[in-house]
Amino acid sequence: MEDKLIFIGVIGGSEVNAQVANIAEEVGREIARKGAILVCGGMGGVMEAACKGASDEGGLTIGILPGDSRKAANRYVKIPIVTGIGYARNVAVVKTSQAVIAIDGSYGTLTEIGYALQAKIPVIGLDTWALSIDGQKDTNIIRAKGAKDAVDKAMALVNKK
Repeated sequence: MEDKLIFIGVIGGSEVNAQVANIAEEVGREIARKGAILVCGGMGGVMEAACKGASDEGGLTIGILPGDSRKAANRYVKIPIVTGIGYARNVAVVKTSQAVIAIDGSYGTLTEIGYALQAKIPVIGLDTWALSIDGQKDTNIIRAKGAKDAVDKAMALVNKK
């Protein structure tokens, strides 16, 4: 039987504190340990920390970059994809992924969460956005208790499809 490649997106803020960076790094490690491919926006913050964790475990990392230069990618991105389309690259990050793990984040992360949910791509959240619709809590972001829990949930949802 042929192995199926699994692409897990990691999204989050481009500027983070040490605690968030540690969580993202551990998520990256767990993705690599599971043999999945990490997809991200290729820049700093959560993206860089997750790529570092995956790289430290020998994992494959893809960075879908907003600008025109491969050199803009963080040093842990193994496959830089240059788009030249700015924040519109968020769609490509999400659509390349079979599940997305959102860690912390600002409005760019929120757009990626929205794109994923609209496309029926599972979103697992670690200390990230909470949503509500018309005053009612929206539970479409699946909450995780830590890095391992987030990756386990992502993998289970991908394997269920």
